[in-house]
Amino acid sequence: MTNSATDPTPPNPYLVLGAAIALPASGHVILGVPVRGLQFLFFTVILAWVTAKIAPPDASFVGRHAGGFLIYALSILDAYRIARIRTAKWVHNARRGNDSAQGGIEPHT
Repeated sequence: MTNSATDPTPPNPYLVLGAAIALPASGHVILGVPVRGLQFLFFTVILAWVTAKIAPPDASFVGRHAGGFLIYALSILDAYRIARIRTAKWVHNARRGNDSAQGGIEPHT
């Protein structure tokens, strides 16, 4: 069983969310999964380019690059989801460690 004293504190999910909104792939870099962020960035650029090629000429900028904006939005949600899950696991393990250290409920093995 891991002890919360040895587990590093995960980054704040709101920090990760803000970074992911400000700069694509930066939220994943903060989380320590830069390859996943680069994959999202690659597909953002590719789908924006493909959408720009097939969109009608009178479409707005967002309409011409809608595929890229879709992947960008998904990458923001993905980075935030990973940060929230890691934080929830860290909090859960910290509470479990405190319960067993105080002679409370023993963790299941």
